[in-house]
Amino acid sequence: MEVKIEYSWKKYLQEEFEKDYFKKLTEFVRSEYQSKTCYPSASKIFNAFEHTPWEKVKVVIIGQDPYHGPNQAMGLCFSVQAGIPYPPSLQNIYKELKDDIGRDSITKGDLTPWADQGVLLLNSVLSVEAGKAASHAGKGWEEFTDAVIKKLSEEKGNLVFILWGSYAQKKGMVVDSTKHFIIKSAHPSPLSAYNGFFGSKPFSRTNDYLKKNDHSEIEW
Repeated sequence: MEVKIEYSWKKYLQEEFEKDYFKKLTEFVRSEYQSKTCYPSASKIFNAFEHTPWEKVKVVIIGQDPYHGPNQAMGLCFSVQAGIPYPPSLQNIYKELKDDIGRDSITKGDLTPWADQGVLLLNSVLSVEAGKAASHAGKGWEEFTDAVIKKLSEEKGNLVFILWGSYAQKKGMVVDSTKHFIIKSAHPSPLSAYNGFFGSKPFSRTNDYLKKNDHSEIEW
């Protein structure tokens, strides 16, 4: 099955594309996009892979599903298109970024510069119907992104996995902690940020680990 995804990922994911669940997922997503308003735009469903080829991955941040409001989702978890107001979780991410390394946000909500440096901004579910959170959950996306995380854990070494909240932490249970650095904390949502997200210093801890393992640091 031919899937339009960044070329370097095809070698590692081709077997997933041939499985029945993925074929059914493809049919479902195609039908939804033809009959309803869905996000992100069809061309950006695999945007995280486009900006972070396999060989460039150094850090993985796991989100849940895309923003379901107009002009927000862009295929990168937690990221919104330039000019769109920051959603609450992203506001808190930037607050922690400032407190952790003293850096002000300069990307206007668009985290593409992180992705281009090797931060795979991976949602568990890669599409959503407008105005209906989690509407494409349970259709096969989770199985696909589980396979992505498992492949990265098995085939690469010395990655940083940033797992914010119980959902991401459960999804990251397949990661081999003897080969990779796992950062866990509460989710940046206003409902939980004060329960351990603020003060967790994920950005400096990531760069300390990358530097120790002879990788270039991320310019957050």
